Amino acid sequence: MQHFTELKVWQRSHALVLDVYRLTSNFPADERFGLTSQLRRAAASVPTNIAEGAKRTGRQDYARFLNIAQGSLSETEYLVFLSRDLGYMAPDRTMELLSEVSEIAGMLHALRKKVEGAIA
Repeated sequence: MQHFTELKVWQRSHALVLDVYRLTSNFPADERFGLTSQLRRAAASVPTNIAEGAKRTGRQDYARFLNIAQGSLSETEYLVFLSRDLGYMAPDRTMELLSEVSEIAGMLHALRKKVEGAIA
C-alpha cells in the first residue's frame, strides 16, 4: 500500500485546502467562527480522511473513510456555493474551486471503487 502523500487525490485535496484557507482569509471578520471555520473544516476533512483511511488495516475501513471524504467534499462544494451567493467569493474563483472539487470527486470515487473491488 502506498503512503497517502503519494496519492494524487490526496495531493489535489491538500492543495484545495490551501486554496480554501487563502480565500477565506478575506471573508468578513464576523464569519470567523461561522462560514470561514465551517468551510475550512469541511475542506480539511477530505485529505484528513484519505490519510486516516490509508492507514487502516482493512480495505473495508479504508473504503469507509474514502466515503467520509466524499461527504466532506460535497459539504465543501455547498459551502463554496454559499460563499459565492453571499458575495464573499468572486464568481470566477468559485468556478475554479468547483471545477477542482468535481475532479477530486471523480478521483475519490475511482479510488473507493478500486478499494471496494479488492474487498470482493
